[in-house]
Amino acid sequence: CMSMGDTKLPEDAVTATCIAPINMAVIKYWGKRDTKLVLPINSSLSGTLDAGAMRSRTKIIASRSFKGYNMSLNGKVVSVEGNKRLMAVIKALQAMASPLEKAGKVIVKPEEWSQFGLRIISDNNFPTAAGLASSASGLACFTRCLAAVYQIPDTKLTELTAVARQGSGSACRSLHGGFVQWKMGSKTDGSDSYAEQIVDENHWPEMRVLVCVVSKGEKKTGSTLGMQQSVETSPLLKYRIEHVVPKRMDAMRKAVRDKDFGAFAELTMADSNQFHAVCLDTMPPLFYMNDTSRDIIEVINEFNAKEVKAAYTYDAGPNAAIYIQQQHMEDCLKTLVKNFCPEGFDPKDFVYDPMGLSSFSMGKSAKSVAGASGFDYTKLPDSGVKMIIVTKVGSGAVVTEKSS
Repeated sequence: CMSMGDTKLPEDAVTATCIAPINMAVIKYWGKRDTKLVLPINSSLSGTLDAGAMRSRTKIIASRSFKGYNMSLNGKVVSVEGNKRLMAVIKALQAMASPLEKAGKVIVKPEEWSQFGLRIISDNNFPTAAGLASSASGLACFTRCLAAVYQIPDTKLTELTAVARQGSGSACRSLHGGFVQWKMGSKTDGSDSYAEQIVDENHWPEMRVLVCVVSKGEKKTGSTLGMQQSVETSPLLKYRIEHVVPKRMDAMRKAVRDKDFGAFAELTMADSNQFHAVCLDTMPPLFYMNDTSRDIIEVINEFNAKEVKAAYTYDAGPNAAIYIQQQHMEDCLKTLVKNFCPEGFDPKDFVYDPMGLSSFSMGKSAKSVAGASGFDYTKLPDSGVKMIIVTKVGSGAVVTEKSS
């Protein structure tokens, strides 16, 4: 297993490093019309969460002297050749590759990249497969990083989102920052199913997100299997995609552009509720939320009694993401801490705020979590809310280093 700082590189080595954020959908993607190409049955919309709190990081080294494709994720070996989705991304990027030129000379022709073996080192600084969108940030990161190795220009970002989509549907949205829509498209080849930015991360600078980590375990029914069960068995899902989502997408784009938090919040909570209703309408039913998830909803509803100031949303898991504007965030955070931080537990170790967005940013946990090893769960409560992560809407995947 190679580390990030591996120095002895082959003469012909081409390397790139990339960081990509997770995203949190406010209009949910649930269901594919083509499982191989990962084409969705409805359009979706998300906020990209700043990589300063949660991110995937990937380093790729390519060389003719390497045999095949080797990958490690969080220090564990991952099979690449056996992973259809990773292979789909690699093949698609090889087809888009550009030549590597040095001093006006072509060193690698586009068609020669397939002769290069790859060493891929990836890590997430948050719990993988626990309902925090690790596949989205991971596949966005992998796509952006390998595109840099293959010398694909930044002007092809839209096409890259369609490639990332084949790795993990929602990954296409993590290539952009701010608020992003994934257009479902209608073509059978998937060429018109890609992600595009609606507004960038500077458009609504007050927007914050509080992530309540409820579970750190792997999901019982993964999203891939769960959504196909819904497509096959849920009459509510059919109604949702035909009658509800198209109108909500229009209304949500408008709310985001107008920075209308009231409209944004109502739509966000309604869509989360309907997505989980579809899960219950699936046969057998999918239970992604638990009692703690529902307790958080009650606390937020109470917090919103006089004015809608916070919006909860849940993906296929029990963790809550709460969109809220800066001026109300501190109040909301204190309310959540009061309700969910266990007795005798230091709130500063319960709230993880690495970017210093709140008054809780001075805790010891910020130091212990800062390493690439992931969250320090050793000091966290066993049940209920484990921790609250303070973040904001931020930029998309970015290449941090590139050399040949």
